[in-house]
Amino acid sequence: MENATLKLRGMSCAACANSIEAVIRSVSGVEACSVNFGAEHASITYDPRKTGIAQIQSAVDAAGYSAQPIQDHVLAVDDDAERRERRVEQRTLTRKVWISGMISATLVIGSLPAMTGLPISFIPIWLHNPWLQLVLTTPVLFWAGGSFFVNGWKAFKRRTATMDTLVAVGTGTAFFYSLFPTIAPQGLTAQGLRPDVYFEAAAVIVTLILLGKRLENRARGQTSEAIRNLIGLQSKTARVIRAGREVDIPISEVVVGDRILVRPGEKVPVDGEIVDGSSTLDEAMVTGESVPVKKRPGDEVIGATINKTGSFTLRATRVGKDTVLAQIVKLVQQAQGSKAPIQRLADQVTGWFVPAVMAIAILTFIFWFNLMGNITMALMTTVGVLIIACPCALGLATPTSIMVGTGKGQKTAS
Repeated sequence: MENATLKLRGMSCAACANSIEAVIRSVSGVEACSVNFGAEHASITYDPRKTGIAQIQSAVDAAGYSAQPIQDHVLAVDDDAERRERRVEQRTLTRKVWISGMISATLVIGSLPAMTGLPISFIPIWLHNPWLQLVLTTPVLFWAGGSFFVNGWKAFKRRTATMDTLVAVGTGTAFFYSLFPTIAPQGLTAQGLRPDVYFEAAAVIVTLILLGKRLENRARGQTSEAIRNLIGLQSKTARVIRAGREVDIPISEVVVGDRILVRPGEKVPVDGEIVDGSSTLDEAMVTGESVPVKKRPGDEVIGATINKTGSFTLRATRVGKDTVLAQIVKLVQQAQGSKAPIQRLADQVTGWFVPAVMAIAILTFIFWFNLMGNITMALMTTVGVLIIACPCALGLATPTSIMVGTGKGQKTAS
């Protein structure tokens, strides 16, 4: 059996993580799979004689998501692309939140007289014009909140339901119901019903959920900094003695057996054994203790520790993914990608959460429509059930808290 870790893209909630986990488990040859929504990782154990990473990736792609293997936790791998992608996503979310927030505030202020039943002199009546509210709400719903509808449709085609499904159905119901009294208000007045519109409800809901996604994205970015900070402890280059000459080369080109010169104030590039010279090293990166440690020929030194006083030459014994620092990074990544027992319970509940909410929403509509005979009341209570259930704090809180806790622990240790 072999182990692999995949970086996932396209997840929007814990229900997506459950779907991916089920898809990967269904691939022949996969022994075990654990998908962590907070870390966006899938940890997989599989039989290489029956399947491979390519087949697993194809299964994930067919489910509407994407997966890329994380190569052996190599420290030289540059994840600046991921950081830039997250920053772009954060800026996009921020822009959408600000624009949606200003439009939503305008819609709410314009609706205050209708909602309170009181005349408010400083609010112009034209702000509650349904056609104006339709024009203002449309970009909020289908531009800022367009991803909810796209992801909800993808989930529908996969015969699943996610948190995006709840948001899309809830806000879409409020929006399209409001179209009827906007276009043909006489149809409601003829039945003795007020032609009320609820555009502001749809806009405010989208804005608040986008704000939650922005905060969630920020928390993920801060937590992933724990790994970057660890990787940043490593020296970028090494001064290697080859053919009697000192040559500065990238750390990724150092091989076992190379003789490396380390001067005062420099970081030890890789794990090795001192063959010439002596010095004192700050090993707080590993031990947490900042008291310098005396090192002489024959002593082992650890990569990323700091040389304090003298110069020495070491022989590289472990490089790349075999160094102590690489193993620490690997352990932190495994901790962030693992699931605590409480998270496994939360994932099981989340798997049934969305279908249960959809069923409750349908029953709510039937109950209120039969009880009151008022389709407006029935629709609004149904929308309330769908929206209150979002964005599923049960599925988000546990993995996010574990990631943040792991990141804080690493930061304290380093």
